[in-house]
Amino acid sequence: MSHIPALQISLGPVLYYWDKPQLQSFYAAVADLPLTTVYLGEVVCSKRRSLRWGEWLELAGQLSAAGKQVVMSTLTLIEAQSELSSVERACHNGEFLVEANDMAAVQFCSERGLPFVSGPHINLYNGRALRFLQKQGLCRWLLPLELSREQLQQIQQEAQALSQEALPELEVFGHGLMPLAHSARCFTARHHNLPKDRCEFRCLADPDGLPVYSQDGEALFTLNGIQTQSARCLDLRASWQDMQQRGVSAFRFSPTSTGCLQRIRDFAASMKAQTSPDQNAGGTDDCNGYWFGKPGMIHVAEV
Repeated sequence: MSHIPALQISLGPVLYYWDKPQLQSFYAAVADLPLTTVYLGEVVCSKRRSLRWGEWLELAGQLSAAGKQVVMSTLTLIEAQSELSSVERACHNGEFLVEANDMAAVQFCSERGLPFVSGPHINLYNGRALRFLQKQGLCRWLLPLELSREQLQQIQQEAQALSQEALPELEVFGHGLMPLAHSARCFTARHHNLPKDRCEFRCLADPDGLPVYSQDGEALFTLNGIQTQSARCLDLRASWQDMQQRGVSAFRFSPTSTGCLQRIRDFAASMKAQTSPDQNAGGTDDCNGYWFGKPGMIHVAEV
């Protein structure tokens, strides 16, 4: 019987605009969490500068000293030369692995022969694309949010048919509001009737985004600056054993302003105790449809 590696826990980058004290307090607590990998950096809006680049690196050093693997995440939507320069700086940081959230970051890493992780918005939809990026230096990939477990299996089988080389590590976005899309427009500024270039940093007032409802009162989306997220929280904790069987290396939590740290502790404890999936299931207000090949906003009860 082949050995199945233990599933690790990772913590994605903070997707919201938090001030410096909140970020520092949050990551001080993260240092003691039972997880292996922490992603750092601004991935949504270049105007969000609670921490300067040197402070992000200092924080990375502290978490690395605490035994965490640190990955520096890059911007997802690049609109200006200054933003492209910040992506290049992150890729060439000289010490830490990089999560590429745009193909420009892939190019910067590939040019220098640097390994990288592909973020949720790199379109890896087939085995050929996976093998191509692996040749560029891909060492870990995050499964695109809208793909199912069956589609994951198809990608793996296609990649293995193309080459006998070991597949890159696989990570799944397992818990948090799903980042669905990015736009050149800032929806938060628009909500407050402000132009994007004079937004007054209104995102600071919404530490977990701004909910959007239909005329019937149904929660549809969450606005987070230029990013659109799901309204419901993706919760795949009940499927962790299924993921492990399918070769998933890491289960990613996306940070929230409240409850995130304790959920990670509880999840680590449940994995250690080999808790059955149905005992660890989320509520019906959460969603998990994409993993089962269903509409993403629904909740599927796994049998």
